[in-house]
Amino acid sequence: MPRAVDGTRRKERRKENLNQAKGYWGRRSTLNRTAKDAVKKSLTYAYRDRRQRKRDFRRLWVSRISAAARAEGINYSQLINGMNKAGIEINRKALSNMAIEDKEAFRAIVEQAKAALNKNK
Repeated sequence: MPRAVDGTRRKERRKENLNQAKGYWGRRSTLNRTAKDAVKKSLTYAYRDRRQRKRDFRRLWVSRISAAARAEGINYSQLINGMNKAGIEINRKALSNMAIEDKEAFRAIVEQAKAALNKNK
């Protein structure tokens, strides 16, 4: 009786690789070897970029806050320092949205931050 070496598991593994490579261009979607490499690389990128996305969004929020703060006559680092001294705890995402959608509320926060900076001088 012949010895079963890999059985159906081999077929399942190949099928899974090709299913994950659906939508890839050319041979990457049809040949197991190239599909395996492409899927491995894409999963690596996906893992890396899930962390990168958080950095990218924070950079976007900071640049938006900075632009809005400069329009109010204060730079970003002074604004954050003033907010810390005034005890205002708002995350950068909310502050960025406020700078875009509710300019009056953002202006009030800037004024409080400026007052806290002037008080501590």
